[in-house]
Amino acid sequence: MELQQLRYFSSVADLANFTRAAEHCNVSQPSLSQQIINLEKELGHKLFHRLGRKAVLTEAGTTFLDRTRKILFEIDNASRELTDSPSLGRLINVGAIQTLAPYILPEVIEICRDRYPNLHIIIQEDFRTALVNGVLEGELDLALVSLPVKDDIRLDVQPIMKEPLLLVVGKNHRLATKTKVTAADLIDETFVMMGTASSLTQQVKSFCGDHHFEPKITHRCSQVPTVKALVARGVGVSVLPQITKAPSDDSSLVYITLADEKPYRELAVIRHMQRFQSRGVALFMTILKEYITKQQK
Repeated sequence: MELQQLRYFSSVADLANFTRAAEHCNVSQPSLSQQIINLEKELGHKLFHRLGRKAVLTEAGTTFLDRTRKILFEIDNASRELTDSPSLGRLINVGAIQTLAPYILPEVIEICRDRYPNLHIIIQEDFRTALVNGVLEGELDLALVSLPVKDDIRLDVQPIMKEPLLLVVGKNHRLATKTKVTAADLIDETFVMMGTASSLTQQVKSFCGDHHFEPKITHRCSQVPTVKALVARGVGVSVLPQITKAPSDDSSLVYITLADEKPYRELAVIRHMQRFQSRGVALFMTILKEYITKQQK
C-alpha cells in the first residue's frame, strides 16, 4: 500500500468522480483508476460503486476513508513539524468571514509583514460553513468566524471578542431621527441583508425571531459595501456589526443602537485540535490578539 494510493482514494471520495480526482491530483485518469484498482485488490474489498461517471463509496470504502484521512492528516502534520524551521519562510492559510476579513486582516497582515518578513499569509474569505469545513479538512490552519460553531469536538474554539450589531438606516429614513428605536419598530421594515449562508443573516433572523417577527428580507448581497449602498438609497434597513462602520458612512447612513435587548455577535478563532500548530500560526495569533486588545481600549 502506497501513500499516493491513499491520496488518490481520498480525492475520489471527496469529488465522487475519477476524472475530476485525476485533475486534482495532476495525474492521468487511467493511472489514477489503476492505482485504485490495485488498492482494492490489496484490501480485498471494492471501495467504490462505479455508477456511470459517479463514484460512490461502498460500505468498505466508507470505513476505509475514515482511517485514510487520519493517516494523511498525521503525515501532513509530521511534514509541517519537520519543515517548521526558524530559518525557513513560513506559510499559513487563514480564513475569515466576509463581515470581518476586510476590517481586521489587512492591518494584522501589515503588522505581521513588518515584524516577521518570512511569515507568508494566504487569506480565504468565505461563509462560516465553508471555513469550518476548510479547517476540518486541513485546507486552513485557522479561521476567524462568528459563534456558535457546532463541531467543538474536533475544533479548538478560542473566543476573541464580542461586538454589538447596529441597526443601519439611510439619512432620510423615518427612524433616522428617532431618539429611541426598538425591535418592535422594525416589524414592518424591509431588510437588506447578506446571503442566506451568512452567519450574520442567521443571527439577525434569530434576533427578530426572539422578538416574535420574521424580517422581510427583499435584497441579499454578498458584500457589506453593497448592503450599505442600498440602505443609503432608502431601499431598506439593515443590521451590521459595529466594526463595519466607517467615517465615510456619516454622509449617508445612520447607525442606531437598539433601545431594548441589544443584539451582538461573538467572534472566535477556530483550529483543528489535532493539527500541528506551526510557529507561523503562533506568531499570527499573538499579533491578532494584540491588535484586538488595542482596538477594544
